[in-house]
Order: sequence, then C-alpha cells, then structure tokens
Amino acid sequence: MQSPQVLDHFQNPRNIGELPAPAIRVDVANPACGDMLRLSVRWEGGLIAETAFQVRGCAVAIAVGSLLTELILGMNAHDLRRLQTSDVEQNLGGLPPESLHAAVLGIDAIKAVLKILK
Repeated sequence: MQSPQVLDHFQNPRNIGELPAPAIRVDVANPACGDMLRLSVRWEGGLIAETAFQVRGCAVAIAVGSLLTELILGMNAHDLRRLQTSDVEQNLGGLPPESLHAAVLGIDAIKAVLKILK
C-alpha cells in the first residue's frame, strides 16, 4: 500500500508537461523496470523558477516526478547537490523497498541537471 502523499501526487500530478527553451531538459531511465523521467527546469537569477515533468512508468515514478517539481522550485545549484534519495522518500511519506527505484530515478534527473549547469 502506498502512502497518502504518493497517492495524492499520482492521482493529482503537478506540473505535467515540458517547458519551452531555454529551459534545461534532461531524460533519465531505469533500464531494470523501464521507467523514464523527463525533467524540465527554467533558471532565473540562479534559482529554479519553473519546473515540469513527464513520466512513462509506475505510479510511484509519476509521484516522484510530481513531487520533484514542487520540491526543487526556488532551489539553487547548491541546494540541488544536497538532495538525496532519502529526501524524496521522506517527502512522499516513505516508500516500500520495491519502489525505491523511482526515488533513485528522481535523483538521477537532478544529477543530470547539475551536469548541464557545470
């Protein structure tokens, strides 16, 4: 059974879509389960001003994408570097072991954004 937070983000996902250029867009995938996450981020004044996501995957992957768009809004690169899988898991009210791959996918997307910013 999933937490109320996972169910909320799955049933009512926030910020679905893709941001137009010049937003940063990254695509990450989990080859083991087939989940794919596209994260779009628009920077303004060194902070994340707008985010959007698209997911092809399980309910938890959708919830992770939705949560990330809210969680990282207003963050700078230093804040992003500090994010860990456990932060995603905690903000979703906990995840069963078989769903942790979705949190890892979210952090992989953040790492991909940071690589582009370097």
